[in-house]
Amino acid sequence: MFNGLIETLGEVAELKAMPSGFRIRVATPLAAELDLGESIAVNGVCLTVSHIDGDTFHAEISPETVRVTGLGALERGWVVNLERSMRADARVGGHFVQGHVDATGRIEEIWHAAEFHRVTVTFPSSLAPFLVRKGAVAVDGISLTVAGLSDTRFEVQIVPFTWEHTNLSRAATGSVVNLECDIIGKYVVRAMEVGAYGSARPRSGRTEDHDG
Repeated sequence: MFNGLIETLGEVAELKAMPSGFRIRVATPLAAELDLGESIAVNGVCLTVSHIDGDTFHAEISPETVRVTGLGALERGWVVNLERSMRADARVGGHFVQGHVDATGRIEEIWHAAEFHRVTVTFPSSLAPFLVRKGAVAVDGISLTVAGLSDTRFEVQIVPFTWEHTNLSRAATGSVVNLECDIIGKYVVRAMEVGAYGSARPRSGRTEDHDG
């Protein structure tokens, strides 16, 4: 579990294709503080540290992760957002982020708004039920607030600190980003789906006795 507050940036030192998926090696001063088996979010994707070598760490990327996220398209030298899993005794400054990406989006537009930046991101229609104005969304692991919303795109406003300390400052029109919707919204939608189909009640209309 993460909270969408990026700790630091890393640089992709290697992305190696494996028989199933990829192995990524990321260079970062944070590597010295990691433990084997620890969870770390790379551009919002929860990965497991499998090896530490000086100022780099390794992690495996499964075929399903390659399919759902943009990690498989990373290249050597690209900058990624990094966040270690949150501590139980720490403040939650962003929102609950699982590191389980729902889909990828694409940056459609970036423009200045006073000292801030405004970013428009397109998203697949499957995510529409989970996005609301003023709600939370994780973009490449960054906890952001939906400032504007239409059927196929949303807008977020980036404060100067976030712009300077995440890889958004290196993004461009057309950049692919990982999107994770708020887990609370997912549970609400799921509960409505189950209720709509009547799956929460016995089909016979009566309570079944399982004690014999």
